[in-house]
Amino acid sequence: MTTQVSPKREVGYLSELLQQRPSLDVQAIGAETVAWLQEIRDRSTPIVRELAIPTTRDEEWRFTDLSSLLKVNFAAAKPTSPLPDISSLVLPEAAASRLVFVNGFYAPELSSVAGIPEGVFAGNLWANEIPRWRDYLAKLPGGQEVFSALNTASLTDAAVVWIPKNRSLEVPIHLLFVSTAGELPTVSQPRCLVVAESGSAVTVIEEYAVCPHPQPLSHRRGGQEYAAYLTNAVTEIWVGENAQVTHARMQREGEEAFHVGKTAIAQARHSRYTCCAVSLGAKVSRHNLEIFQTGEGTETILNALTKIAGEQLADTHSTIALNHPYGTARQVHKCIVGDRAHAVFNGKILVPKPAQLTDAGQLSRTLLLSPKARVDTKPQLEITADNVKCAHGATVSQLETDEIFYLQSRGLDADSARNLLINAFATEIVDRIPIASLRQTISQIVRSNPIS
Repeated sequence: MTTQVSPKREVGYLSELLQQRPSLDVQAIGAETVAWLQEIRDRSTPIVRELAIPTTRDEEWRFTDLSSLLKVNFAAAKPTSPLPDISSLVLPEAAASRLVFVNGFYAPELSSVAGIPEGVFAGNLWANEIPRWRDYLAKLPGGQEVFSALNTASLTDAAVVWIPKNRSLEVPIHLLFVSTAGELPTVSQPRCLVVAESGSAVTVIEEYAVCPHPQPLSHRRGGQEYAAYLTNAVTEIWVGENAQVTHARMQREGEEAFHVGKTAIAQARHSRYTCCAVSLGAKVSRHNLEIFQTGEGTETILNALTKIAGEQLADTHSTIALNHPYGTARQVHKCIVGDRAHAVFNGKILVPKPAQLTDAGQLSRTLLLSPKARVDTKPQLEITADNVKCAHGATVSQLETDEIFYLQSRGLDADSARNLLINAFATEIVDRIPIASLRQTISQIVRSNPIS
């Protein structure tokens, strides 16, 4: 059931969030950087003031009810002291190539870039490399979408990865965004910029997770261990000519969290972009994934897994805009939905007249584990080119009783048989996560949290 919220609240909510945005500190980041960031913020602020929080009356949000978000009064997150213990989140493969942000603030004490070779940059915006970044930060299409504009209007810092021409980085780079979820509702707005110049190659792990608050909490709110919090993230990835970016995006927010993420990618001629996105956490989550082809012969591979239970809502909207010939795109999106949870998938592949000889395929598969679990799925091809090879499909199913019976006849109990089938459904995506330790972690989470 959709909860009614005053239209006035919908309109004024963004202005309230704008008032909470952090100011730019000249002493901390320098006058030149402040002037540049203020210029970017000033371009988006009027856009935000003209918009409202989306409702189910908006076509792109008709299955995603944000009324519970509107009931929370968020304050801007502040730097945390002492810093949380992130040892359980450190990836061995990226132990010396890690950038950590806590509640949206860069934490150099928790980061490690000793493994980053000379010439490759991994750090934050305050490194004062403005001439290199000016043509990339906040330059991709889609910046006028409401949450993206809010992020840009509140921009104070970002995780930046820059791979120069013809460099192949062997170690992955881990971008870890941690929320500590304290006693009061807070909002953080992380930002990422990844630029892979022509002929380069890099693997980037972008992860959102919750950590225990480093200080004891004085009380609990409404029976919950932590207050609600909002993560509003934007990531821009530029894949140069003949470059290759392998991208894993992990969302493991807390159970009271709201998570809204935008991933925008520009693919130049003959580039290759691969994404594996896993969504496990948050009370309400939304991921907008947008691919913009800027040259011919690109290859795009999108894999995603959503596993939710309770009353979680997880929404993925993706768009692959193929504007040049000889492009290849493959997308597989899987959802495992239990209890009263609600999954949403809307995947668009746009093939206009100039995109001749495109080869695109899209598949949405959902496993419903409860009579009250719900999915709204819409794979979508929009084709005006006449010489293409494109296909899409969607399946929604439940666990087959004969399969469970077969496993029981081999000695498994009913619950073990169900969990084995659920894990097998997820394995196709989990096995495509590019980092072994992360693969093992996600696989263990899926196995250790059976849902029904």
